[in-house]
Amino acid sequence: NMVMSFRVSDLQMLLGFVGRSKSGLKHELVTRALQLVQFDCSPEVFKKIKELYETRYAKKSSEPGQPQPQQHRSPDALSIHSSYDRGSSVARTSISTTNIDYPALYGKYLNGLGRLPPKVVKPEVRLVKLPFYTTLDELLKPTELVPQNNEKLQESPCIFALTPRQVELIRNSRELQPGVKSVQVVLRICYTDSSSPQEDQYPPNIAVKVNHSYCSVPGYYPSNKPGVEPKRPCRPINLTHLIYLSAATNRITVTWGNYGKSYSVGLYLVRQMTSAELLQRLKTIGIKHPELCKALVKEKLRLDPDSEIATTGVRVSLICPLVKMRLSVPCRAETCAHLQCFDAVFYLQMNEKKPTWMCPVCDKPAPYDQLIIDGLLSKILTECEDADEIEYLVDGSWCPIRAEKERSCSPQCPILVLGSSDVNGLLPPPNSNGENGKATADVVDLTLDSSSSEEEEEEDEEEDDDDDGPQPKRRCSYEKGLVSAC
Repeated sequence: NMVMSFRVSDLQMLLGFVGRSKSGLKHELVTRALQLVQFDCSPEVFKKIKELYETRYAKKSSEPGQPQPQQHRSPDALSIHSSYDRGSSVARTSISTTNIDYPALYGKYLNGLGRLPPKVVKPEVRLVKLPFYTTLDELLKPTELVPQNNEKLQESPCIFALTPRQVELIRNSRELQPGVKSVQVVLRICYTDSSSPQEDQYPPNIAVKVNHSYCSVPGYYPSNKPGVEPKRPCRPINLTHLIYLSAATNRITVTWGNYGKSYSVGLYLVRQMTSAELLQRLKTIGIKHPELCKALVKEKLRLDPDSEIATTGVRVSLICPLVKMRLSVPCRAETCAHLQCFDAVFYLQMNEKKPTWMCPVCDKPAPYDQLIIDGLLSKILTECEDADEIEYLVDGSWCPIRAEKERSCSPQCPILVLGSSDVNGLLPPPNSNGENGKATADVVDLTLDSSSSEEEEEEDEEEDDDDDGPQPKRRCSYEKGLVSAC
């Protein structure tokens, strides 16, 4: 076609005309120009292509009666790949470059993807940045999926080709796991909404075919109800293992349910990161200096929004609320109002498996780019190894909470004795006062009456806490066993 015959200067003029990047090697400019013709070609762009082409070949056709070269170069000025056109379900349009019906052509949709209306500058759809994916190249900017008829199930095909540089990036990248490269071609889908960056959202009944094979869609469970989308944000769909790692054209067909909502798809070359890499990056650029953290403590204690009475101190646990283990890399979001931290290691691992990016302390958004490592608490953790809690004082200093821990042990000792004193024959009689005996019966009865229901509620609320849930039940059944044994 005409674009394929352009020189570098022509390609740069065309791309500059539509505000695209003019830098790169010729094959990159050609690919960019072909994508322009394929997805964003308005009548004005067609006129520009025709103008550049006729300017280039004007000297060859100086005689009025001589036919223009483009009339016999290609019967289809929009043809990008002949084998694709022959196999495509989208109707082909034969175009004579000397007599183009621009309004009629503009009403068509090529490859099932919609174009912008003429002379209307519509804001572009943007997708949110994903911490575990670093974008290397945009292969196809977010483009609307347009239904071709009134059927509920629609098919929208599109094509693209990788440049040699992009192929080498994929080939030379390391494997995250067998068969999964760190540099990937991914498909992202979201609502067609330009008001704000959009989270990934699959349409109902989604299926993705790459060249001749269907691609698995991660974490997608079809609903029995028509038109129901997944409840939480979805993941990008990795197409790399089905892509031709060459200059060959790849064809992707997205099958989707048309239930009134509009979706856009984008293709990206990305590098997938691991939680260990994000942790290292956070340790490199995200540590907040101890003195800054100390100033924050003093400011919070001076102007505590939770209390009208002057606050003298605030306690902070050294145990991570996520895994109930001692903090190793104390972390929180800059947007959080609390001083309590969670462990960055486990937080990143958790979001690698199921990305929610919600603070486990206050249940508010804690995105990766808002995370900081608390330099003051990191220092405290190395200096205070025999306490699980500390208290910040108004002057910014801190002290460990040890005395409270020791006192909390004192009532536990008699409770343990009393809890097993139902088995009178197994215990020596010296402390068997009437009062103690009465207290024993009361304590044990109350514990046994309330424990079963409380434990069931805890298990329902915290299904993931395998360490905490089962222990009370084992302890309870052991005590009952002693009682029945006597």
